[in-house]
Amino acid sequence: MKMSEKVVGVIGGSGLYEMEGLKEVHTISLKTPFGNPSDALIVGRLEGVKVAFLPRHGKGHRIQPSSLNFRANIYGMKKLGVQWIIGVSAVGSMKESIHPGDMVIPNQFIDQTKGRPSTFFNDGIVGHVSFADPVCPILSQILGEAGKEVGATVHQGGTYICIEGPQFSTRAESRLYRAWGVDIIGMTNLPEAKLAREAEICYSTIAFATDYDCWHEAVEDVSIGEVLRILAQSAKIAKNAIGEAIKHLPEKRECLCANALKYALITGKKFIPEKTKKDLEPIIGKYMK
Repeated sequence: MKMSEKVVGVIGGSGLYEMEGLKEVHTISLKTPFGNPSDALIVGRLEGVKVAFLPRHGKGHRIQPSSLNFRANIYGMKKLGVQWIIGVSAVGSMKESIHPGDMVIPNQFIDQTKGRPSTFFNDGIVGHVSFADPVCPILSQILGEAGKEVGATVHQGGTYICIEGPQFSTRAESRLYRAWGVDIIGMTNLPEAKLAREAEICYSTIAFATDYDCWHEAVEDVSIGEVLRILAQSAKIAKNAIGEAIKHLPEKRECLCANALKYALITGKKFIPEKTKKDLEPIIGKYMK
């Protein structure tokens, strides 16, 4: 793939590689300095745009959230020339107004994970990217409008709290998070957003509410069976929204995501080990010249 060509990455659950209209489909198996991505990437064209799909948990949903190799997944996308990543996820609703089946485009995150690797900058290099606004505002707006266009009930904006899992919340935790004012709860998207920002890739989430976690006294507590049932219903909406969104992505990225590392790298070039420079070349190469 040419680095100048528009390339969209999609990270999501099983079935999204069967998006209607996907043409010229082939698979690419990648190795990265951080290990292997969750699975082979499925690459094709949708609406004339290159799309690279990665099943976040591997085919058959084999990898639990804490064991995901987020660095390899995002690095693999960067290596393929991806400039935009759409992360599709199932989440719990923490608000009465967000009903199961609704689409949420969060614009903030709270991190409640425990020690997941979520930076490329180790091994002799230090970088601090701006993360006050953790998703791409342009991509988020496009996704929200696309969701409405295909008939989804869309909540534009909101806070996603990312927990470690794989267990769902206790009732006490769920009530605490609600007191914090969060809108949705999940286990995967925040490390993706952090790493995408370091890789200068625009990132946003399409989150489908599948349940009310366990805070809602009038409905049954969350169960994986109900999660999968509602997610299956939402899959078609997600595919249609992605197909609509990619038609409206700008030819040139003018958001802050595109140059997130411009002032973020602290370590002087001469102090960065050559191996680190080589390993991170797809990410930092333009700043090492």
